[in-house]
Amino acid sequence: MLINPFEKFSKDWALVTAGDKDSFNSMTIAWGAMGTIWNKSVVTIYIRPDRYTFSFLEKNDYFTVSFYPESCRDTLRMLGTKSGRDSDKIKESGLTPVFLKNGITYREAYETFVCRKIYCAQMKYEDVPEEGKAIYQNGITPHYIIMGEVVNQ
Repeated sequence: MLINPFEKFSKDWALVTAGDKDSFNSMTIAWGAMGTIWNKSVVTIYIRPDRYTFSFLEKNDYFTVSFYPESCRDTLRMLGTKSGRDSDKIKESGLTPVFLKNGITYREAYETFVCRKIYCAQMKYEDVPEEGKAIYQNGITPHYIIMGEVVNQ
């Protein structure tokens, strides 16, 4: 399958999952990148700190980024709009968790990147270009940039 890196997140969407077998959460992401830095293959994701999944990303050294077929689009939409704080959205999703050595994915994923967190920093509003500042109005806090070294694919 040919990957268009400029559409992989924005059009196809992905799930980021963090936590452990006893407590984990997933959310749909449409902002991300794949590339290299510091001689490492990385996946970079962007998460707002008010998202429930962010607390799992903060507490854990590993996370997964997984991609799904178009048939899972409604499931990804639900996982991106419901919070795991309020319901067992994973159970509601119908996805089948698969517990890996350093992360969690779902059987329905056609591609999963297991990532070890190597960098995490919050964007500074004053450094965001003008065209991006509109996103951070009405009390919306800037995203965190989280880079993970791909340790298994």
